[in-house]
Amino acid sequence: HLQYPPGTTKIYSYFECRGGAYEDVCFFGLQYFLKKYMVGEVVTMDKISEAETYFKALFSHPVWGYDEKLFNRGAWEYIVKEKGGKLPIEIKAVPEGTVVPYKNVLFTMENTDDRCFWLTNYLETLLVQLWYPTTVCTQSREQKKIIVKYLQSTGTPEVIEKGLHLFKLHDFGFRGVSSVESAATGGAAHLVNFLGTDTMSALVCAKKFYGEECAGFSIPASEHSTITSWGREGECNAMRNMLEKYPKGIVACVSDSYDIFQACEKYWGGELKEMIEQRDGMLVVRPDSGELPVIVLQVLECLEGRFGSSKTPTGHKLLPPCIRVIQGDGIDIKSLDMILKAMSDAGWAADNLAFGSGGALLQKLHRDTQKVAFKCSYACVNGEGVDVVKDPITDPGKKSKKGRLTLELQDGKWVTMTEGKGDPSKDQLVTVFRDGNLLVDDKFVAIRERSNCGL
Repeated sequence: HLQYPPGTTKIYSYFECRGGAYEDVCFFGLQYFLKKYMVGEVVTMDKISEAETYFKALFSHPVWGYDEKLFNRGAWEYIVKEKGGKLPIEIKAVPEGTVVPYKNVLFTMENTDDRCFWLTNYLETLLVQLWYPTTVCTQSREQKKIIVKYLQSTGTPEVIEKGLHLFKLHDFGFRGVSSVESAATGGAAHLVNFLGTDTMSALVCAKKFYGEECAGFSIPASEHSTITSWGREGECNAMRNMLEKYPKGIVACVSDSYDIFQACEKYWGGELKEMIEQRDGMLVVRPDSGELPVIVLQVLECLEGRFGSSKTPTGHKLLPPCIRVIQGDGIDIKSLDMILKAMSDAGWAADNLAFGSGGALLQKLHRDTQKVAFKCSYACVNGEGVDVVKDPITDPGKKSKKGRLTLELQDGKWVTMTEGKGDPSKDQLVTVFRDGNLLVDDKFVAIRERSNCGL
């Protein structure tokens, strides 16, 4: 607040992906942050006093002491007394789930009270965390594109027609993320594109903040401890137990605790083969080690040798409906594509395989994956509007947009109009928050529908 020009009354800033790994950005997560942190009376006198205590500790110096002007107590108290503790901010955003090419504005934010001009970029630290659910959602959607492509090219388009492709990339990521909140928002972001998850906090997030009763689904599945606790000699009995305890439906079983090839040929394809074939459902075999993509092809070949296969219309081999494979080790977007290509080249249909992804789905990314930035583009100083721009000679890629912005569709293409030159009547940014109030309460089903645009 001390650093802006004297007479400043308005700060207007925007959020965008300046570039990144994926051109198509699927925007997601703003409503969570608004509901969680910004709606209603969020500023109180007690919070102000607590914050000031931290400020004094943080900015005190053993030689120069503490400058009382650093903490903007009077301005915070003004929000409590004059605004009822509600943030005098307006946010306009593209509807969540919308797919917009990078280098376009995704949301704008400005103060609605002249005395609170400092608040706009004060909130940057919180709202730039949108990089995370947006990046997870974007990358998950890219993986969906790859899966759909191979399901079609290897002769099983009916999988897509029935919606079963939505279970081809399962979220294993809860244990591999940095926090419960990351699991919740990142897991929900993945569920914009798919229906398979073991991340329970994602279901809670989608229900509490987006009104979705149950955003994802899972199946009974073994882990190594529930197999190895039977001992090496008891592995087949452990596998039999899985089939007996879950006599119908889909069940997955990790099969590499000792010898994946023995498990496929001697146990699944031998002693337990009749149970699998007569069972009302599907067994999903999970290798969890080995070189990619070789191990996937080897497992498919082992299972084919015992269970046989049929041919899809494109001539690709397909295991019988009673048995499939899931690869959950080492899966990221690159290995997923590599495996599906290797399968296709070897004559295997993509429908034989599902994927599980953990850290790579929810953690192996960062703010620069999509080059996310939040910059001031317009200010009002002494009653005069000022177009603001950042333009470092050492990195032209970091040049920011200038002036008031609109996001418009021109001939079917997304375009960000700058310097106030846009047509407000064509602006696709919607006011979602003003003065502590949520103005749009989007539902998860609508967000999913938007995300499917272009697929």
